[in-house]
Amino acid sequence: MPKAYVYTRHGGPETEAFADVDRPVPGPGELLVAVRAAGVNPVDWKLRGGFRRPGEGDARFPEVLGSEAAGVVEEVGEGVSGFAVGDAVFGNTSGGAFAQYALLTASVTAHKPAALSFADAATLPVAAATAYDGVRQLDLPEGATLLVTGAGGGVGAAALQIARAWGLRVVGVASEAKKDFVELLGAVHVPSGPGLAERVRAAAPEGVDAVYDLVGGEVLAEAAGLLGDRTRLITAGAAPDTVAALGGSRVERARTAAVLDEVAELVVGGELDPFVSRTFPLDEAGLALRAVEDGHARGKIVIEVSA
Repeated sequence: MPKAYVYTRHGGPETEAFADVDRPVPGPGELLVAVRAAGVNPVDWKLRGGFRRPGEGDARFPEVLGSEAAGVVEEVGEGVSGFAVGDAVFGNTSGGAFAQYALLTASVTAHKPAALSFADAATLPVAAATAYDGVRQLDLPEGATLLVTGAGGGVGAAALQIARAWGLRVVGVASEAKKDFVELLGAVHVPSGPGLAERVRAAAPEGVDAVYDLVGGEVLAEAAGLLGDRTRLITAGAAPDTVAALGGSRVERARTAAVLDEVAELVVGGELDPFVSRTFPLDEAGLALRAVEDGHARGKIVIEVSA
């Protein structure tokens, strides 16, 4: 039976385990994919802890971990067009990604360009697409200044690069340990921690035109105070009511194959580097998740699955 890395109940890492699972069967609008790589994201451990996405039902244990994958199509579900067995694809999973086989939602799946590795492709559906959606939502004019909090993580690193590709000046808030990384991405680095607003004002004395928050909490509140127009405040790091109280909004996710095509082209064109900092085999999926959960990962962590 195929192997998968699952969580058996809500809680911490102690709920995780390997399990032999039935090979998934694609339903209408789905693709069955032999996984070659799976991206690891903070949402993975948050779901394990009990977080549920809006409109998502209760967990049905054991739940396979992972939200994004790249691989090769094995079966095509009813009503799906544009895909065939043997196609190399990447997209959002509908049943977990840390496994030998995964179901991908066809409407949020794209063909993998030949010049794009499976490992890089597997990082795009969650982090890069979220970054893309947020920068596009802000719709800033060329030359404007964008402040990104949590700039050293997967979404933040992608947001800095996409903003730069679109002609924006970027200021990235991250730990001192990630200073060189943020500057490598073409951003002005501002250390995180108390007194953030003062340091941002010193780094960008002309002010910032928008904030893309990936942290929430006090960081979001302090960053909001830097804006005259709070409609230019968006977050993927706080709840809708929290950011609404500050005058901002959540990132509006497009969740389309077209966005995946566009971020893939940015990678192929050299404007976006997923910065896969480390890969783990499926047998070490737990270690891969710990690398993200401890909050110190730079760029993206990927699980690779043998063919």
